Amino acid sequence: MSRLQGKVALVTGGARGIGGAICRAYAAEGAKVAVADRLIEDAQEAASALGENAMAVAMDVTDLDAIAEGVAAVEEKWGGVDVLVNNAGIFNMAPIEEVTVDDYRRQYDVNVAGTIFAIQAVVPGMKKRGGGAIINLSSQAGRRGEPNITLYCSTKAAVISITQSLALELAKDKIRVNAIAPGVIDTPMWAHVDALFAKYENKAVGQKRREVGEAVPLGYMGAPDDVAEPAVFLASEGARYITAQTLNVDGGNWMS
Repeated sequence: MSRLQGKVALVTGGARGIGGAICRAYAAEGAKVAVADRLIEDAQEAASALGENAMAVAMDVTDLDAIAEGVAAVEEKWGGVDVLVNNAGIFNMAPIEEVTVDDYRRQYDVNVAGTIFAIQAVVPGMKKRGGGAIINLSSQAGRRGEPNITLYCSTKAAVISITQSLALELAKDKIRVNAIAPGVIDTPMWAHVDALFAKYENKAVGQKRREVGEAVPLGYMGAPDDVAEPAVFLASEGARYITAQTLNVDGGNWMS
């Protein structure tokens, strides 16, 4: 398959989970893939598995210098970035009485500012290349509020808003901006998520994971590959007339 043949893609948080699946899918579709992650050894391992058309990039999306240096490294090696996937993100939860300023700043720095400033870094090069595609990872949590998850839900709602605003701003430059809102996806991060629900909802470890899968209309948690395929489509020519949209990939959890 070659829906992304000749394209250069940069995927933040690309070493594992959803980001890793997107990197593998992009490489399989013919793209050159920059696996960007703050865990550089994991990024190097992931890039090595993808072969000669992949590179590892050290990138902490809370560090503007690191973003700039990572984008510059990709531009130097491959001439520019055609596709940016803003996948890097973190999750935490707490009742309002326990929300801290540090946690607020950390979640917004990664989930919101990281998205904005990664886009800022690639846009000049995309304009020179005559266009591009940007895909932001939101969440079903950005579609609705959830108890004890005020910060995370609000960051993911912000990602949807950012997607809409920048899609309108960049349309004239032939840069499409869309988002994906995954539902419950079975990634390594779910061990952390499940432990937090066990703490704040007085559940046994593993109970929340089972419950959320059973509650999905399709009856099970999604896999990272279930998100990767829509990410390929949104980056491809097949989505040439799609911008400012957020695609729900959640087994029917949210209807819009």
